[in-house]
Amino acid sequence: MKYMKEVTLRDGRTCLLRSGTAQDGQGMLDIFILTHAQTDFLASYPEETTLTAEQEATYLHKKLESENELQLLAEVDGRIVGAAGTDALSTREKMRHRAHFGISIDRDYWGLGIGRAMTEACIECAKKAGFSQLELDVVSDNERAVHLYRSLGFTEYGRNPRGMRSRTAGWQTFILMRLELD
Repeated sequence: MKYMKEVTLRDGRTCLLRSGTAQDGQGMLDIFILTHAQTDFLASYPEETTLTAEQEATYLHKKLESENELQLLAEVDGRIVGAAGTDALSTREKMRHRAHFGISIDRDYWGLGIGRAMTEACIECAKKAGFSQLELDVVSDNERAVHLYRSLGFTEYGRNPRGMRSRTAGWQTFILMRLELD
């Protein structure tokens, strides 16, 4: 799915939100590894990444050509600083109305409005793709993200007290959230 939009950040800089392309393979792999090293709120550790830049490029090309799935990146001053996307939960008739949302942003760029802009873009694209529900899991201690999602209309529908097991924090509770798009 193709997307492009410029947004002005809280510090006055411009951020380009756009679909990732095959040429972004290494940059997207780099931001994935960086963001997963910066916070304990993401679902894996950076050294668990097995993708190559070529595999990431193939993945990005597939998402770009998709009619309903999106892999978005955020660029500031020509540098990829964040990634977000939507994935269909299923192609089967009974569940194809549902999509999953995920996001990660370089810690140096937190608090500038990138997370809100990327989330809004993903919501817009999920609606355009025909999904009627967008879902996410968020670590309950990630108060900034929980606040953002609630402010955009996501509601909690459950909790998983053993959603993740951190090396340092132990068990982390997942808040299961959803947004009705229709």
